[in-house]
Amino acid sequence: MLGDPNKVKWVNLTGKNRFPALTSGEIDVLSRNTTWTFSRDVDLGFTFVGVNYYDGQGFIGRTALGAKSLKELDGASICIQTGTTTQLNLADYFRSNSISYEPVPIETNEEARKAYEAERCDAYTTDASGLAATRSTFPDAQAHMIFPEIISKEPLGPLVRQGDDQWADIARWTLNALINAEEMGITQANVDELAKGTDNPEINRMLGAEGSLAEMLGLDKAWAVNAIKAEGNYSEIFERYLGKSTPLALERGLNALWKDGGILYAPPMR
Repeated sequence: MLGDPNKVKWVNLTGKNRFPALTSGEIDVLSRNTTWTFSRDVDLGFTFVGVNYYDGQGFIGRTALGAKSLKELDGASICIQTGTTTQLNLADYFRSNSISYEPVPIETNEEARKAYEAERCDAYTTDASGLAATRSTFPDAQAHMIFPEIISKEPLGPLVRQGDDQWADIARWTLNALINAEEMGITQANVDELAKGTDNPEINRMLGAEGSLAEMLGLDKAWAVNAIKAEGNYSEIFERYLGKSTPLALERGLNALWKDGGILYAPPMR
């Protein structure tokens, strides 16, 4: 939309202040580890524009505890970020399984990591992707285990304020374009060449060689080309920041394309 990725202003937010920042207009789109839920979508006045990472809530604890399952953590102290679905899921899961615990409320992931390392809590819970990130920073990573249980569905994605449908459409279809680009073999390296025209009508429509998709969004015909040129398609972005060659070393898992055994799927560019 801006034509230049360097024009974006990045604002770091916590789980507690992210929603007020969006509501107040301090930011225009919230793209963080934010779970798409009923109440956030309907009651808080936001519009989720899609899912860019399918996650689930997990737990990390010291191997010295000797526990192999969450059900062996009865009476344990657990670090938990306030103002998150993680906090609610923790309470629901432990209540339904008759497990007692002592919550240690923390505001940010960084504070939770430090509290856990300082042994203020026996275990720490957040999205599994966040646990992988946290564990990768430990000098003694093997002394910490990520428990096998995943206790929730956490579809993470960008959201905008309700009331501006055009902006929501731009955010939604930019995400869809990045996912569809991977499926169609469009990369950061070849997007300019493919934008000149191909034998694939859907590629031509998305990259502006034919049709009027850009006009419908109110954008320049190179909108998707610019987005892909900035950082690549979904796969390229994933591998650059989350993939096996990074400290997080995350597998695609559910976030592989539907045709590759995952559930990642975007509507067609038609």
